[in-house]
Amino acid sequence: MSSRKVGEGNRRIKPEPSEPVQVPLVSAGPEPEPTPLPPAPKPRRSRLWTALGVTLAAAALAGAWFALPIRTVTVAGNRQLPEARVQQLAGLTPQFGWLYYGGWRARALAGHPWIQSVKILRKFPDSVRIDLVERVPYARWQRSDGTVVTLAADGTALPGADPNCTLPLLGGWVPDRLAVALYVTQLLSRYTVQSVAYTPSGVTVKTGLGAVWSGDLKSLVKYAGSISMYPNKKINIYPWGVSVQE
Repeated sequence: MSSRKVGEGNRRIKPEPSEPVQVPLVSAGPEPEPTPLPPAPKPRRSRLWTALGVTLAAAALAGAWFALPIRTVTVAGNRQLPEARVQQLAGLTPQFGWLYYGGWRARALAGHPWIQSVKILRKFPDSVRIDLVERVPYARWQRSDGTVVTLAADGTALPGADPNCTLPLLGGWVPDRLAVALYVTQLLSRYTVQSVAYTPSGVTVKTGLGAVWSGDLKSLVKYAGSISMYPNKKINIYPWGVSVQE
């Protein structure tokens, strides 16, 4: 008779581990974008109010044209241009709407050769004031063809200016050196400049105290005081000094 230990006949058997089962992934592709919903229709009453508002605004603007015409125009500072010409250039036509008038209507006036600056002021309900600063004749310029025109200090030609023989006469050889002649006229204005003649080699200035020549503007600025030191003399100014001729 065989003997067995207690529990020997009831041995538990462990199952061997099984390999994990891999399930293939199936791509479902990109999800379709949702279809946008159409905008909700505006209520008919809202559309009617919008149309009514636009109509009323247009009617108000049109009414302002006729209800607020320009009735009073004041022009100040004009000496060369007649007031009627100023109003014409400023676009101040009869019964033009005050509410719509502005600087854009006065572009022709601001661009006129005689006008240096223009300022427009509107006063409710129907007044417009135009303040002008006109250019003034400063010198005469004899062109290469012999014609003489009147210039402002900035070199602008002033059409229709009255001839004034007391203004400095500028001119000379080509190439044109008008800008230099104007600069010298302003530089020596305290000596009563009568004429400025420019050549390729320099400028000759006749003043109430005598004549001066220089080929270098910096030297002319530096030694300009010699004009009053040697009145009624012919002065030549060089970078190294001053030469005085009897």
